[in-house]
Amino acid sequence: MSENIFLFVPNIIGYFRILLAIISFYFMPTCPTVSIFCYLLSGLLDAFDGHAARYLNQGTKFGAMLDMLTDRCATMCLCVVLAMFYPKWAILFQLSMSLDMASHWLHMHSSMMKGSTSHKTIDLSGNPILRIYYTSRSFLFFMCAGNELFFSMLYLLNFYEGPSVVGSLGLFRLVLCLSAPVAIGKAAISGVHLVTAARNLAAIDEAERQVEKSVKKD
Repeated sequence: MSENIFLFVPNIIGYFRILLAIISFYFMPTCPTVSIFCYLLSGLLDAFDGHAARYLNQGTKFGAMLDMLTDRCATMCLCVVLAMFYPKWAILFQLSMSLDMASHWLHMHSSMMKGSTSHKTIDLSGNPILRIYYTSRSFLFFMCAGNELFFSMLYLLNFYEGPSVVGSLGLFRLVLCLSAPVAIGKAAISGVHLVTAARNLAAIDEAERQVEKSVKKD
């Protein structure tokens, strides 16, 4: 009996993540509490679908692509709202979205061409930054969580500061300041993604051209 990949447990979790993200998008302009709860819960479930995939041996190429696209689209849609809330800084959100989408798409494409099953499967002899990023689950979670917290706090600050924690300093602004270095670091890693993936594709092109030249000579 053939397996139904679409009904694997990690992929079902992925569908639920998409539903939560859509609910979050709907409430973003007017209801920050509901929106940010659904948004962060969708992001948190990203860790659970990975554990389920490993535990149940249900890791698939479809699941890896679904996981990456959900992450990227969710962050992109939040940045669209942030660009509306903070129009003076819209260019930064636009650049952030462009870098995030371009780097992950190019990295995924080059990884698949090299035979990897996921953009998280990399050549361990490659870039040391990406090696640490993708082989240390705790570091990967820290960077992704910190990046999402940064954008989430920017979103919440458009409505209120949150409860005071130090004098007049609100909780949301404090978390924003603490997560800002992580978000900057995540953007830098995306830049490394882009450059590394471009070099990988160039290496594949060079290898294919060498094969073509050798065939023509023969």
